[in-house]
Amino acid sequence: MKVEFVSAAGAAEILVVLVHEGRKLAGTGAGHDKAASGSLVKAMAASRFTGRSDSTLTVASPVGVDAGSIVLSGLGEADKVDDAAVETAAGTAYHAVKLSGSAALTFDATALSPEQAARAGFAVRLAAYRFDKYRTKQKPEKIPSLEMIRIITTDVKAAQAAFAPMSAVADGVLFARDLVAEPANVLYPVEFARRVKALESLGLEVEILGEAQLKKLGMRTLLAVGQGSRRDSQVAIMKWNGGKKGDQPIAFVGKGVTFDTGGISLKQPEGMEDMKWDMGGAAAVSGLMHALAGRKAKVNAVGVIGLVENMPDGDAQRPGDVVISMSGQSVEVINTDAEGRLVLADCLWYTQERFKPKFMIDLATLTGAIIVSLGMDYAGVFSNSDEVANPILAAGTKVGENFWRLPLPPQYEKHIDSPIADVKNMGNGRAGASITAALFLQRFVNETPWAHLDIAATAWVNKSTRATVPDGAVGFGVRALDRMVADTYEAG
Repeated sequence: MKVEFVSAAGAAEILVVLVHEGRKLAGTGAGHDKAASGSLVKAMAASRFTGRSDSTLTVASPVGVDAGSIVLSGLGEADKVDDAAVETAAGTAYHAVKLSGSAALTFDATALSPEQAARAGFAVRLAAYRFDKYRTKQKPEKIPSLEMIRIITTDVKAAQAAFAPMSAVADGVLFARDLVAEPANVLYPVEFARRVKALESLGLEVEILGEAQLKKLGMRTLLAVGQGSRRDSQVAIMKWNGGKKGDQPIAFVGKGVTFDTGGISLKQPEGMEDMKWDMGGAAAVSGLMHALAGRKAKVNAVGVIGLVENMPDGDAQRPGDVVISMSGQSVEVINTDAEGRLVLADCLWYTQERFKPKFMIDLATLTGAIIVSLGMDYAGVFSNSDEVANPILAAGTKVGENFWRLPLPPQYEKHIDSPIADVKNMGNGRAGASITAALFLQRFVNETPWAHLDIAATAWVNKSTRATVPDGAVGFGVRALDRMVADTYEAG
């Protein structure tokens, strides 16, 4: 989707006019209505459209306005116009006309600040995402026709300047979505690593560790997960050096199980196809690093992702196996379907030992139990540090990515104590299963400030209710963590 900022509408195939709650035309909307002999106000009066957020009304070919049609898009209450309201209005307008046959959309943002005008373009970029590369028989009328959005603003240069970093974040979100959406026969660990390696074109330093290097490092719990697959396991390390030389980096670690059968502890077949996105944490870390590099963030950051495939062949690890992690701690594998924490254990230890980061945040589609706890709209946050957790929660609220903090009670530690090893990879049944998974990870972070984000519920969405998040891969976490970095950690 091409985004262009202009100072005047000119001729428009489709013109979007913003409306506040109470049918109050925003910006130059009153001028458009006057030119159309009051047809916009009349159309609203004859409809149920009130300017409520997430609603539109299309007025076809009004006489006096140089536009094929006008879309009235609700902006909500005039005194509550925030980033979310702007994004919803722009995204909803896009969806209202994306199949219209028109190639261009003109969006009147004269009621908005230049920064908000830029946000409208950002929202349309996210809303227009589709993953249809493997579809060969789509009917033309089912394929969106819009290729460009022209945004009318009071200050073109200021809007363009504000849009540049937003567009870089959008690139990161879309990169993450593409990774999550790919089928597992296409995106296996080596291919995932190859795509991450290509991010060097943005200025990232990318290092790929193969199985020989991982064995030498002692990443045995990670390798144990992938030993039943014919696909080699990988670890990809992305570095962005945008801060002061010598400053401690901030670190992000992602679970990248490119397909999860459950291993010997085989999952039920129903819904197993969804396990192609069990690498949503690694995708989010990759998308975040893409965004930080794309907008030239003033911070030193490291992204480490563990890439494996969990398969049940004759070489696969068994329930009851004991594996020695990179940390030296022994792990009894009770359930081979609790594999993500084994991958993260080695990656977290490696990250803290090599990079000595200011803090670590890991992201993982880790437990189905988080869905039981929080439903489908929230990701869980577990942390040993308020200073790390609180900025995540604040940033999530600002960008519409929902997080809820859960406890790490010491009395639950006994549930992951093993009778024959230092720790076991499962608690006692379903009770507190997301918590015991987080407590397992905490044993591999020492005193490093750390947060664990369980995004099992939020990495993929069916029947989305958000205009900027189409059904399918979400890229969840990229926006919140980018905003957290910008608000809290970037150098002046």
